[in-house]
Amino acid sequence: MWLFKKDPSLDFMGKRKLAAIVSVVLLSAALAALLIRGLNFGIDFTGGTVVEVGYPEAIDVVEVRQVMEEGGFGGAVVQHFGSSREVLIRLAAQEDVEPAELSNQVLSVLRADTPDVDLRRVEFVGPQIGEELTQDGILAMLAALGGILIYVALRFEYRFAAGSVAALLHDLLLVMGILALFQVTFDLSVLAALLAVVGYSLNDTIVVFDRIRENFIKMRKGSTEEVMNASINQTLSRTIVTSFTTLLVVLSLYILGGEMISGFAFTLMLGVLVGTYSSIFVASSSALAMGVSKYDLQPPEKEGAEQPEQQP
Repeated sequence: MWLFKKDPSLDFMGKRKLAAIVSVVLLSAALAALLIRGLNFGIDFTGGTVVEVGYPEAIDVVEVRQVMEEGGFGGAVVQHFGSSREVLIRLAAQEDVEPAELSNQVLSVLRADTPDVDLRRVEFVGPQIGEELTQDGILAMLAALGGILIYVALRFEYRFAAGSVAALLHDLLLVMGILALFQVTFDLSVLAALLAVVGYSLNDTIVVFDRIRENFIKMRKGSTEEVMNASINQTLSRTIVTSFTTLLVVLSLYILGGEMISGFAFTLMLGVLVGTYSSIFVASSSALAMGVSKYDLQPPEKEGAEQPEQQP
């Protein structure tokens, strides 16, 4: 299924300077959000207590959150877990209160409002574990970017590899900036979504680079900019259809999946939008800015292949 009956002829490379200005403005805003507001790290990274309780009937998390605030636990994160009767409460670590005592205090506050509340489980994440998770998450991201750099350099050319990594860094920084701006809780599910964004963005970029490589060999008369433009236009239908269908799925997760995966789905939505933009404008433009040309991937002509045979 193709979106266009014939390939469009949009001048993407001609707009690369405008796109670069837009990217610089957005990246500056993302950096400002990260520096000023910072990421809202969840209990997975900062340490804390997780309390799971069960209600006899379906309960609204807004009501539970209000009860927690009135009981002196204003910073608690309240979510449904499994069903509308199961509630998960996340509390930041408190130095002067033991986890067991903290869970008893929470249960007392909840039972003052609903006496039949049952305590299902209590988990404690220490600050040391949170620090290790933070370090492991950063290492996982760096390892993914390093592996991508090597893979694309071996498959295409080192300037394409640099372009793909530039697009990925662009996507990650923008998404993290938006997460910081809206103070979305940064937990392990959001970290997993960021790694998924890396894979999605790279897939789009590789599709475009594959077509550029094919056209570098076929289109010997066009300039490098013209070949890149033609390649992006030829893959544009596939890019739009893939992004649209992926957004439908992720949007369904965001609307129907509940609070437990809302951060994961929101991060993926941002990643799909930003990744589509970067695969069209950032990746190819970065490679072109580094001086890549169609002659870099063309096979060398054999000596004497076009010379006429000598008559005896």
